[in-house]
Amino acid sequence: MIEKPFPTICGKICKLYDYPFNIKLADMKKYLLLVGMFFAFTVYAADKGTWTGYISDAHCGAKGNNAGHSDCAKKCVKEGYAPVFVVGDKVYTINDPKKVSKYIGDQVTITGTITGDAIDIDKISK
Repeated sequence: MIEKPFPTICGKICKLYDYPFNIKLADMKKYLLLVGMFFAFTVYAADKGTWTGYISDAHCGAKGNNAGHSDCAKKCVKEGYAPVFVVGDKVYTINDPKKVSKYIGDQVTITGTITGDAIDIDKISK
């Protein structure tokens, strides 16, 4: 292999061996930035869909994933705990709690967007 000088960021000269392609440092940074942005958007992408679960309270969380928890959920929300949406063992905070005020303790079907651990509700039905 033939060695050739290649300037580094600090201006010194180092040797780089011939490879099938020669990527400059600035190009590599751009490539890595694009790859990083792709993964960031993929990880934090919103999930749109329809889910069925229970409207519970933040105090009880996943324990409110049944019809027998209705009275407790209503009591806890009245005491000031935020309503949450429980699907299986997963608990989602509700971005607009007013939309679920008449469904506390009920099993509901929600159409909306989940981002992280929060849900934006487009449509809710019993």
